[in-house]
Amino acid sequence: MSANLQKLKQEVCRSIDQARDKLHRLGTAIWLCPELAYEERQSHDTLVGFFKEETGWNVEPRFILDTAFRASWGPVCGRDSDPTVNIGFLCEYDALPGIGHACGHNLIAEAGAAAAVGLRAAVESTVRSPVRVKVTVLGTPAEEEGGGKIDLLQEGAFEGLDVVLMAHPSQEDATYIPDVAEHDVVVKYHGRASHAYPWEGVNALDAAVMAYSSLSVLRQQLRPDWRIHGIIKHGGVKPNIIPDYSELEYYLRTPSHRDLPTIRAKAEACFRAAAMATGCEVKVEVLFAKNEFYEILRNRTLEGLYEENGKALGMKFITEDSSGSTDFGNVTHAAPGIHPYFYIGSDALNHTEEYTAASGAEEAQFFTLRAGKALAMTAVDVLFGPGVLERVRKDFAEAKLCEESTAAEKVW
Repeated sequence: MSANLQKLKQEVCRSIDQARDKLHRLGTAIWLCPELAYEERQSHDTLVGFFKEETGWNVEPRFILDTAFRASWGPVCGRDSDPTVNIGFLCEYDALPGIGHACGHNLIAEAGAAAAVGLRAAVESTVRSPVRVKVTVLGTPAEEEGGGKIDLLQEGAFEGLDVVLMAHPSQEDATYIPDVAEHDVVVKYHGRASHAYPWEGVNALDAAVMAYSSLSVLRQQLRPDWRIHGIIKHGGVKPNIIPDYSELEYYLRTPSHRDLPTIRAKAEACFRAAAMATGCEVKVEVLFAKNEFYEILRNRTLEGLYEENGKALGMKFITEDSSGSTDFGNVTHAAPGIHPYFYIGSDALNHTEEYTAASGAEEAQFFTLRAGKALAMTAVDVLFGPGVLERVRKDFAEAKLCEESTAAEKVW
C-alpha cells in the first residue's frame, strides 16, 4: 500500500473516532424508537438531522419515498474537466414487528453515516486527486418488508452512483454471504361461517391447512437450493364456528431471480388446488408482493478490498454461512456494490429478542464503527488506488454477462 493511501485511511479512522459520541447517539436514537417498513418517520428525521448538522451536506428529506432521504457532499477535488466518481453509502433503519431492532438496522444506519463522515475527512485531507469526488448517502427504508431500495431503484435514485457500499450486522465478519432471490406472497381464503349447521359452512381453514400440507409435500420435488417457508396468519375465531376466513404468508426463495417464476407457479397451483378442494375457489386471493428481491451479484474486487481493510482493523472473516435475502441484491444488478456482514460482540442470532438487546448494547459500538471504517477505507481504495475503479467496473460487467448468459442457457 502506498504511503498516500495509508495516510488517507488513517484519516478515515481518526475522523470516525472523533465523531464516536454523536454516531453512538445516532444509532441509539434509532434503536430506542423501532419503526416498521415505510413508517420510519422518527428514524428518518434523526438521520436527516444528523447530516444537516454536518456542514457542507446537501440534504433532501422524504426523497422519493416518505421515509427515504438523500445526503450528498461534493463534487470536490480535481479539476473541473476531471471525471466525477460518486461513492454511495446506504443506511437502513426499519425494525421487525414485536421485537424491534432484532436485525440491527440501527447499526447499519450508524455504520453508513460513519463511513460517509470518514470518507469525507479523508478526501478533504488530500492534496491531489485524479478525479472529482462526490459522496452520497441514501436512506433506504423497508428492507424487512416491501423492498424500499427497489422502489428507489425504479425511480432512478441510484443513477450516477459508481459504487454502492453498506454493511449488515451478524454473528461474524464476512465479505459475502449468498443472499438469494425472494418473492413473498399472501394468500387469503374466503369461505362461509356456520355454527349449528357445519355442513352449511365452507371451511377456509381447511383450505389453508391443505395448501400448507401441499407445499410441504412439494418440497421433495424442488431443487435442493430452493426454499419455501410460511405460516398460517389467521385460522378462525372459535373452535365451534366454521372459519370463513384464513390467511397464509409465504416466502419463496431461489438462488437466481430467473427461477422465481417457476417456483411461484408451483406454489400458486397448490394455493388454488386447496381452494377448489374446499369450495373456496371463487373467493381465493393470491397476492404476490409488488417487488421481487434479487440475489446479490458479487464484486470480487470490492470484496477483496473490504476484507483486506477489515483484517487491518482486526476483523476475522469466515468463508461459509447460511443465506438470506435482501433488496440490496437488486442494487448490485444496477451498480457495483458489496453487502458484507459484521460481528457486533454477540453470538445471538438475528431476528431474536437477544439480538435486539445486542444491537442496542454499548459493546456493539466498537464493532459498528470498525465496519464503518472498513467501508470508508474501501472507498478510499476505489478513489485513489491505481486502476481499482477500472477493476471494479470490469468485475461488474463480467458478473452481469455471466448471469445473463446463464439465464439464456436455461431458456435454450
